[in-house]
Amino acid sequence: MAQRDFFAFAETRGGELRRVALEALSAARAAADVSGGQVHAMLAGASGMAALAPRLGAHGADKVLVLEHAALANYNPEVLAATIAARLASGGYRGAFFSASAQGKDLAPRVAARSRVPLAADVTEYSIGAESVVAKHPGFTGKIVQTFTLRASPAILSLRPGAVLPKEQAKAGTVESLSTAVDPAAVRVRVTETVQGGGAKLDLGDAPVIVSGGRGLKEAANFKLVEDLAAAFGNAAVGATRAVTDDGWRPHSDQIGQTGRLVSPDLYIACGISGAIQHLAGMRTAKTIVAINKDKEAPIFKVADYGIVGDLFEILPALTAAVREARKGH
Repeated sequence: MAQRDFFAFAETRGGELRRVALEALSAARAAADVSGGQVHAMLAGASGMAALAPRLGAHGADKVLVLEHAALANYNPEVLAATIAARLASGGYRGAFFSASAQGKDLAPRVAARSRVPLAADVTEYSIGAESVVAKHPGFTGKIVQTFTLRASPAILSLRPGAVLPKEQAKAGTVESLSTAVDPAAVRVRVTETVQGGGAKLDLGDAPVIVSGGRGLKEAANFKLVEDLAAAFGNAAVGATRAVTDDGWRPHSDQIGQTGRLVSPDLYIACGISGAIQHLAGMRTAKTIVAINKDKEAPIFKVADYGIVGDLFEILPALTAAVREARKGH
């Protein structure tokens, strides 16, 4: 019988679903709709994870696989990799989707190695063919797009956060309980604590809008202009260039670029950023890019959908006021 079903790993943090979980699920749903199969989404964590199953059902999961164990209160790479690989082997899946988040970049290669199949990592596009799965990934700091053809089953893909828009598509969402494939007490690697920087701020990988600042802001104190604009949107995160984080203006967790975070938000606003190739590699896959720079020859304008040439110290306050006014009553 042809393999038609797809697997999606639903990443959580602090007992809550992350946006990237719904992105992986929506990708699997779209693939299954092409193949005529089902989607099985997996939740893993401490007791109580099954409460999240209805939301996965609403986003296209035919079946929700729930793995609950006290040892999974924190991310447990060995237990998860072994359990997922065992499920993929027994389930006969055509493909498996993960997020290329920090956790996904660790987990997906482990699963691929245990399953002895190739992995297409940090994918921004994919298609399902009769004999293969084709995946695309920006390479060489975005100068080219690499195309990978995966003929092994299951094809394992990790998706760049923001590359897929989560969609509600209600399915049965029936729940099946899983057991760990290895003894959690016997694993070699244990995560004892997860520390999230920046308090309750929105993570760059989850934010639909990102407002970023560069050297054009002149000094750290002026990042308040960027923060004010992000706050005006209400659903935006603040990013920065490597030069800014190296100078200590922003924490390194805010850095976007080849050696920082790779993001694909719906809207990316670059403020005082010239557009060095290192930075472009981290954000050029954003759905819409707006650049604000006083230098009309700045490289950032070559990738921007909209460009504003002018003094950002005048433009940002005016733009912030306009966004606040537009959001009144919403």
